Amino acid sequence: MDTIFAQATAMGRSGVSVVRISGPLAHEVGVKMVGSLPTHRATALRMVKDSEGGFIDQALVLSFEAPHSFTGEDVVELHLHGSIAIMRRVIAELGSFDNVRLAEPGEFTRRALENGRLDLVQVEGLGDLIEAETEAQRKQALRVLSGALGSKIEAWRSALIRAAALLEATIDFADEDVPVDVSDEVRDLLIGVDEALKLEIEGTKAAERIRTGFEVAIVGAPNVGKSTLLNRLAGREAAITSNMAGTTRDVIEVRMDLGGLPVTFLDTAGIRESVDEIEALGVELALKRAADADLRVFLLDQGDTPPFVPVDGDIILISKADLTGDSFPSVSGKTGAGINQLLKKIEELLVTMASGAGLATHARHAIAMQTARGGLQAAQRILDAGPDQYDIAAAELRLGINALEALVGRIDAENLLDEIFASFCLGK
Repeated sequence: MDTIFAQATAMGRSGVSVVRISGPLAHEVGVKMVGSLPTHRATALRMVKDSEGGFIDQALVLSFEAPHSFTGEDVVELHLHGSIAIMRRVIAELGSFDNVRLAEPGEFTRRALENGRLDLVQVEGLGDLIEAETEAQRKQALRVLSGALGSKIEAWRSALIRAAALLEATIDFADEDVPVDVSDEVRDLLIGVDEALKLEIEGTKAAERIRTGFEVAIVGAPNVGKSTLLNRLAGREAAITSNMAGTTRDVIEVRMDLGGLPVTFLDTAGIRESVDEIEALGVELALKRAADADLRVFLLDQGDTPPFVPVDGDIILISKADLTGDSFPSVSGKTGAGINQLLKKIEELLVTMASGAGLATHARHAIAMQTARGGLQAAQRILDAGPDQYDIAAAELRLGINALEALVGRIDAENLLDEIFASFCLGK
């Protein structure tokens, strides 16, 4: 492999800028630039020089020996002063070495995957951690990055391999010293894995919502105060408000951190029959987004009914508390009356939804686990046909095992890698 390098911190002025070098020539290049490297995992202050001996900067230098580094390769890090000019000069100097090149987005992490330092699920967890904006996202991403899901998958895979091995031993070595009837043990193994997969799949939706954000739709008739309520929640003029009914035609989104959870509030068009083509399209979009949202907040005038049937957990509010003086669930976007109680109620409901989150955080995780379940459930059905069908049952189990191996990137991962690493920065 080529030796690669990149700035591992954000572009621009900063207190410190970090350059990472990884690959077979990392230590050789490091020695040429700083004179001598500190011992493995130690740090030292060194003068960074160019090929002609000119002084570039003074840097804190870290050295890692393969395979004990993030990438599993020899790695050198230069912690430089955060000057744009210094960084440009160091990058230019590194680019002048033979067989040393600028890293592609995510290439450091890709090498960590290829060298067995991370599995594919951990790579996705690292990507989620980089993108995390809230405390719940940070905690969830760290759980995945720690390898918790990978450990579960390995346990499931081992159980399925054991089951397949029992079946294949019965087929291939019927005259040897192997159990005559392995169906009970195989069935117990399959049921255990099936139940565990089912539980994990059920938690995928909540986990994915923590990763991407919950949606809360504000729904009601025109001119009931939805946009005013959104502006109060956002703390800014996010939506245009007017006494004219039907002002909101599109869905307006405001993203917030609510109790550590990422939440997007949706201000939707007032729901009513309209001959205005644009407004009618807005109403249609409002109904769709409201149906797809995790939670709906119905804002009604006194005596009105919701425009469609709420589901369990939806919140029904009465607007214009500033005029009526009523307490919560009456609210006012103008004065803020009842807003704190509303936010607390929404937070409680979303925390309850999030409590069911599993470790699988992406749709592809759920798909792979469903495929694995399909294989082992088929194997369970075939077991009942007797030993003559054990070869077919074992083949079904192999399909399930392959699905789990694909989930962590052991097989058939190549088509996913470009898409996954495209979102990483150069320094990762």
